[in-house]
Amino acid sequence: MTSSSPTAPTVGIRERKKARTRATIQGAALRLFDERGYDATTVEQIAEAAEVAPSTVFRYFAAKEDLVLSDAYDPVFLESLRSRPAELPPIPTLRAALRETLATLTPDELTEARRRTVLMLSVPTLRGLSFANFVEVMRTVTALLAERTGYGADDPAIRALTGAAFGIMLDTMVRWADEPDLDLIATLDDALARLEAGLPL
Repeated sequence: MTSSSPTAPTVGIRERKKARTRATIQGAALRLFDERGYDATTVEQIAEAAEVAPSTVFRYFAAKEDLVLSDAYDPVFLESLRSRPAELPPIPTLRAALRETLATLTPDELTEARRRTVLMLSVPTLRGLSFANFVEVMRTVTALLAERTGYGADDPAIRALTGAAFGIMLDTMVRWADEPDLDLIATLDDALARLEAGLPL
């Protein structure tokens, strides 16, 4: 026991340092993308702004596009979905998981997430890659909701539900990109509540 106890804080410190370095690199990249444009910004310029070597950038981000696309939110969202009570219906399950995930973001993290959203919607290469990721998450959520409800993942009811919910998510993200002051959490939750109520007009 005595031999292992001194290493635990060291591991924690090392992981926190890596997380800070990753955040610094991504923050510098987003600032430069805002100032110069995504295509005009090089990895070398990002490395200089973050005060690291270009090789360090690639150690944390496999490709330039990952500086925009990469985040830790999808695993948190999916884990939150899995942790919901089994008796909770699908749409309340989605609402609760999204609220819980977004509530963990600080104001600065929300601002950064919006900047990334603007880039993903405005840069053609990023738009295609982010849509592919969006579809993959939708398929995973479809499978999770199917398992929770006892339906098959190809059941029309499950596909219609997840399709409608993810359509709402996409529309909300587009609105957020256009409206910096939009309350993302409240707007998304309200739209899903309307879906839950049968979209009364």
